[in-house]
Amino acid sequence: MDARTGTPDDEPGLPGFTAKPAAAAPYRVLARKYRPQNFDDLIGQGAMVRTLANAFAAGRIPQAWMLTGVRGVGKTTTARILARGLNYVRPGAPDTGPTVTMPELGLHCQAIMESRHLDVLEMDAASHTGIDDVRGIIDGIRYAPSDARYKVYIVDEVHMLSEKAFNAFLKTLEEPPPHAKFVFATTEIRKVPVTILSRCQRFDLRRVEADVLAAHLKRICGAEGVAVEDEALGALVRAAEGSVRDALSLLDQAIAHGAGTVTGAGVRDMLGLADRGRIVDLFEAAMRGDVPASFAELRAQYDSGADPAVVLSDLAGFTHLVTRLKMVPDAAAADPTLSEVERVRGAAFAEKLSVRALSRAWQILLKALPEVQAAPRPLAAAEMALVRLAYAADLPTPDEALRQLRAEALAGSGEAPAARPALSQAPEPRAELPRAELPRPELPRAELPPRATEPAPRIAAMAGAPARQPLVPQPAVAPEPAGPRLTRFEDVVALAGERRDILMKAALEREVHLVRFEEGRIEFRLAPGGRPSLANDLARALDAWTGRRWIVAISKEEGGQTLDAQARAASETRRETAAAHPLVREVMARFPGAQIVDVRDTAPEAPPNAEAEILGEADPAEAGGDDEA
Repeated sequence: MDARTGTPDDEPGLPGFTAKPAAAAPYRVLARKYRPQNFDDLIGQGAMVRTLANAFAAGRIPQAWMLTGVRGVGKTTTARILARGLNYVRPGAPDTGPTVTMPELGLHCQAIMESRHLDVLEMDAASHTGIDDVRGIIDGIRYAPSDARYKVYIVDEVHMLSEKAFNAFLKTLEEPPPHAKFVFATTEIRKVPVTILSRCQRFDLRRVEADVLAAHLKRICGAEGVAVEDEALGALVRAAEGSVRDALSLLDQAIAHGAGTVTGAGVRDMLGLADRGRIVDLFEAAMRGDVPASFAELRAQYDSGADPAVVLSDLAGFTHLVTRLKMVPDAAAADPTLSEVERVRGAAFAEKLSVRALSRAWQILLKALPEVQAAPRPLAAAEMALVRLAYAADLPTPDEALRQLRAEALAGSGEAPAARPALSQAPEPRAELPRAELPRPELPRAELPPRATEPAPRIAAMAGAPARQPLVPQPAVAPEPAGPRLTRFEDVVALAGERRDILMKAALEREVHLVRFEEGRIEFRLAPGGRPSLANDLARALDAWTGRRWIVAISKEEGGQTLDAQARAASETRRETAAAHPLVREVMARFPGAQIVDVRDTAPEAPPNAEAEILGEADPAEAGGDDEA
């Protein structure tokens, strides 16, 4: 009989009395179970730990720290470890002061790590944003700690405090009592006032690198007795994006999804990812210009559960990988998250594809991602992005197209192409991926008159006529400049447009009050707010465009109106003239609320015999009159 409850003892063999099983401990997620307990357990934050260790050893401990970084890199955990190091005292050992070396639990460590110590106060600024909450801290900071060495105030998500609460903190934070320390943590450092930041030592906690995070997950899987594939670890690390908490949460979910075994296929199904090998196949089909194969591969991945937006994101990631391998061939060896397929085939693509083709593919995919995410039919939007990628994969760049057209034109005219400058770089080799050749238009060849092979006097002598020698030597005629002739300022503006210098063209139209123009010299007054270097920039541009020297000067004379102002005035005049026309007035009267949007000049109709008159031919009726008579 149990003396406390008055019930019979549990005895085996007696019916109705069975032994009660011990209560199972509640499950703790991996992110809490493997939370760092000291500075040695922190991963990826070596610079911060080294700085704190040197400060503690030298006794240069500030009154406040500001910890910032993305989610899940250890800001709150670091704050608790700091509080533990400030108050660390080994049982039965003399007090040696604050330290970062904590080989065993001290007198206050367990209570601090469980957030139940009286002298270590944690406040969530997301739910305590007002000045009254800060006033409570200010009132209590005057009293010495009850048991520990320091009173430590940990304020998480400090950027959520109101403006008045921040202002209330200023004086106390600048001159706190010797026994008080502050540790702030935030993910939005830009929202914290500069007056607060200037009173704290700031530490930016970095994203954990992929190899360090993968090794950390592998150790945890070993401690948990979970079998995990390297491909699965790589997928989890990529999805975590440097956050330890995200990685552990995804690992927890993957263990449950795979019933204790974490495989690459299971992680892909769980996250809605596509197979990395199939992403490479899709990239190859798109860069080869094979649209049907690209559609088939995308549809197959979609049917297997892959999200179209995730597929395009992975495709952009592989494009970036190929570009990195082209720039730095050894980059793949240092990345443990890459599969063997990505390493081998990525290196092969890096050798074949040019940087321009890869950059163009990256821009297309980058712009297509938000379209796919916002589209009502993501699969259709992703297919259209693949169409753009396939048709732009092997298109030449504008300078390559111009170079090819120029070479074809010179080849058609029978002239050898001019030698390129020694400093110019040859175009990058195009990809050797097969694709149907597109027809190219044939340029008309100019008909040149036959050249005389003998000088004129010699030909005349052979014909029997005496050759006349000039009595006075003729002066040599200077050759005409090779560049275009510019006789008006409008020709300069048009030339800037032909050269595709849009900034120069806009500046000439809006910022120039022309004072004087002659070929080789331009004087103008600069409009208020105009670019001061416009004269020098224009002179250099004209020298390069025309092949001759131009003098461009800024004058203090008034000058005329800018071309933009002249165009606006002409447009307004045409609008007023059109509004005064009787037909237009009748239309405006019949349709109340109508407005004149634009006035365009149309070419006058040519008379029936205009072409004949231009060519100098007679009217057919007039030409045949005598015959009929």
